[in-house]
Amino acid sequence: MSTSGYDEAELRRSAVSLGSNIGDSQTILEAAIETLAQTPGIVLEARSHWYQTKAVGPPQPDYLNGCVILHVEILPQQLLEILLGIEQQFGRVRQERWGPRTLDLDLLLYDDITLDTPNLQVPHPRMRDRAFVLVPLAEIAPNWIEPVSGCVIKELLKEVDCSDVHLWVDN
Repeated sequence: MSTSGYDEAELRRSAVSLGSNIGDSQTILEAAIETLAQTPGIVLEARSHWYQTKAVGPPQPDYLNGCVILHVEILPQQLLEILLGIEQQFGRVRQERWGPRTLDLDLLLYDDITLDTPNLQVPHPRMRDRAFVLVPLAEIAPNWIEPVSGCVIKELLKEVDCSDVHLWVDN
């Protein structure tokens, strides 16, 4: 037994991206991580720095983005439901695809599994194309193998344009 009370053999490693561009984004993102860390069945392993990134989609403010690595003892579908619940708790309203949001939480990776259901795809289907996901993920999990491509995260990062992703310095 680990100090967290969970059998290490039952824990699964997962990666989650976080983003916000409405409201006090840094405060919202920090609170979302705290909420995740306090959720039963979830242990926070690592977190990236925050990065300011240009928005994808309709004209809107820049985002703050980051990633966390979690150890979870729940199934991917249950983790997705928790992430969606936390988004709602922080005022997420889904109005337009890729529109502005108070909080966006995406399940990127869950161990080395691939999953394709009507409401959940793991690995996240667009993560390999998104510098705003790969930059913070490479910071905390550079050698994690993305199971579809078979490439490690730090290699995937070399394939995307990172010019719109900048380390956030809190003023």
